[in-house]
Amino acid sequence: MHETARGEWRPTPQRAAVLEALRAGDGFVSAQALHAALAADGVAVGLTTVYRTLRLLETAGRVDVVRDGDGERLYRPRPDDGHRHYLVCRECGLSLAVDAEEVERWVTRIQRDIGFHAVTHTLELTGVCDGCLSGTAGGRPDA
Repeated sequence: MHETARGEWRPTPQRAAVLEALRAGDGFVSAQALHAALAADGVAVGLTTVYRTLRLLETAGRVDVVRDGDGERLYRPRPDDGHRHYLVCRECGLSLAVDAEEVERWVTRIQRDIGFHAVTHTLELTGVCDGCLSGTAGGRPDA
């Protein structure tokens, strides 16, 4: 990996391949699944490089991250208009963006009132979607 002194993004062929595979995916994906998809496509990128690249993308604010039921981090490209909060089904993994303006206003107020800067936050909402609750194929688009 070629990182600058501050861990900034420097494009490399491996990082570009990870980012391209991430964008080509549908929904949140684990580092291991992303690595397997790259390998299946014949792209030689090590698992450590995938993890490092995802961490750099997270630090740069270019991916959203949630955790699955086992606590594993899952990644999805962040939309250009900023981070989103998601409600994730614990059964099938369906993820839906939710309106969280109230959360954003709260974070801004806390940051201002306490005197902190560059505050980041994580909000994880999980549940069981209607499809999984009713025993149908689930809410996952590919299910």
